[in-house]
Amino acid sequence: MSTETNTDTEPSAESSTGPLPPVAPEVLAEAVENLTGRLRKKLDAAIEGCAAGAARADDGSVTVRFGEDALVTLRPGPAGTVTAAEQAVCTCLLAPRCLHRAAVLGAAPLADPDRPPHPDADADADADADADAASASASASVSVSVPDGRAESQAGVGAVGPSSAGRVGSGAGPGSSPDGPEPAAEVLTAARLRAAAALWQAAAEALAAGVTAGGAVVQAELLRAAHTARLAGLPRAEAAALRVVRGLRAARERSGAHRLGDLTGAFRELLHIAGLLASGTAGPALTGTVRRDYRPGGSLRVYGMCREPVLSATGYGGVVTHLLAPDGARHSVSDVRPGGLARARGAGSASVALGGAALDHAGLARGGLRIAGATVSADGRLGAGRGVQATPLRGIPWTEEPAAALFGRPAAEAVAAQLADRDTDPDGAAPALLGCEVTVVGAAGEDLLVREVRADAPLLRLRAAHPHPELPHTANLRRVAAHPGLVLRVLGRPDLDRAATLRPLAVGPVPGAEYTLRLPEEWLGRADLGYDLLQGSHFPPGTAAAPAAPAAEGPDLLADSPLWRVRRLLESGVAGGRRAVAEAARAAEPVTAYRPLRRAGFTAAAELAAALAAEADRRPRDPFGRLKDPSPDGYARAWLAASTHLAAAERYLVAASWS
Repeated sequence: MSTETNTDTEPSAESSTGPLPPVAPEVLAEAVENLTGRLRKKLDAAIEGCAAGAARADDGSVTVRFGEDALVTLRPGPAGTVTAAEQAVCTCLLAPRCLHRAAVLGAAPLADPDRPPHPDADADADADADADAASASASASVSVSVPDGRAESQAGVGAVGPSSAGRVGSGAGPGSSPDGPEPAAEVLTAARLRAAAALWQAAAEALAAGVTAGGAVVQAELLRAAHTARLAGLPRAEAAALRVVRGLRAARERSGAHRLGDLTGAFRELLHIAGLLASGTAGPALTGTVRRDYRPGGSLRVYGMCREPVLSATGYGGVVTHLLAPDGARHSVSDVRPGGLARARGAGSASVALGGAALDHAGLARGGLRIAGATVSADGRLGAGRGVQATPLRGIPWTEEPAAALFGRPAAEAVAAQLADRDTDPDGAAPALLGCEVTVVGAAGEDLLVREVRADAPLLRLRAAHPHPELPHTANLRRVAAHPGLVLRVLGRPDLDRAATLRPLAVGPVPGAEYTLRLPEEWLGRADLGYDLLQGSHFPPGTAAAPAAPAAEGPDLLADSPLWRVRRLLESGVAGGRRAVAEAARAAEPVTAYRPLRRAGFTAAAELAAALAAEADRRPRDPFGRLKDPSPDGYARAWLAASTHLAAAERYLVAASWS
């Protein structure tokens, strides 16, 4: 995903706001690699408490003392990051191959990799690329057929790995289309193939270890493989590995930002990318750069739709203003930099750095621009190169084209199209904005239940795009929930991982409706939920003429399906490693455990889950009859097959929940 949507996250320990400076991944990996086997066993225990004992000096250096004879000093460079081994020193006799130095480096947050400058990018592009790499969560591609209304996978779903043909499902992979020929795979160099194979092996080892045993040594192996992938020119693989390491760290530290489901998705993405690359059949999308490539866009006219706060788990903050061209093309202007929550709140009224336009983001969200010499990235991001010139234009209300077209399409159709695109999108791009007219039903915890204004429409759940209490999303939804029967227009982003859930970014009145919002004229008929605060005067007096009945929610097609058994098995493997999956297999016979899946028609899901459990419990013996640890390769393949099928089946259920 791109920086625009980092939902359910807030700055965590990985940001650079703590006492220890960020450390480049390769520096940490080298320090751990230089330890003896005996010292590696003590590393996790030594890391605990390092951050609490850190002291920052006036010159910017940070020291951590271990007893009387060992003092570790970190001297970050001008950017505030430790990027070289000589910037971390210890006074003990074993330095630099000592436990103290490796422990302090292991306790420090991971730095984002440096990105080379790009001539066509604007000044914020580096921050955007780093924030993208930190928060993206791409889905593995898979072909899905739906017999009798139930999701099934095609044969051969698990055929991904260093020795496979690199295909998932019936051939849908990065850059492919289920309705068209698959693009020719790029011929990878020997160095790239070796780097991808090493990354697959490290990822398989980390998956087999799980959070329980995925300590600093396991993480360092992943970091070393990620750095090798970076040197080989595989930045997407590197970014996927860093997301897994950050997820393991957050889980072991019991951070509030940890989500087991997110870490499970990160493992699926890493194994999928590494497997395709190691097989030698990956397309250009997986071997290209993670940076945006800005290309000439000529002359453009764009109109503001809304603005959205950006809050990254790695400490980035800012704003993205969403724009629309007369032909319906979607664009955006971003201002994302390190700074976290304070930066996200203040950037909403910051000046727009685009061609000298005298507008701030608040004005652009309700105004427009005529741009000469525009530069545009593949995802619609507008660059601010030296040759770009911009002139402010009058904004348009949502009732005029092209904005009105956003609300003319049923939400179910728009979501189905986005889910289809997600199957073949190797970049894991953020879901596109969609608009719909809804009637408020009432509150459901922190969420808002609404029903789309069309025949036989299901209940939809509006969930705060950014739940941080210092941002007004949640407070605004609470105010709207207090007015059942209210009719309003909602512009937001569908949550493709949850049933019938929309993350609203802005709301506005419905033309001609009596019981609808009454917004100030200068707001141009919409309120940005991340920046504008709805007041009592913005709502109509009294109650709705025909209040919406507080109907009970229907079944959640995703949460109530028997697929939760597969999800729990996969997540238990991520949390407890291979051993946890094997123990689950011994607790009940696979046929009995997955019988509800077969009864519901999820035959392939049951078979893949049973195969995973059997592989996890495989106990090969050497010629002398002694037990030996099995290779994690087969287990990783089985886990990836089950995880990929589950993701595909859940996407089908999500699409059905909107109908």
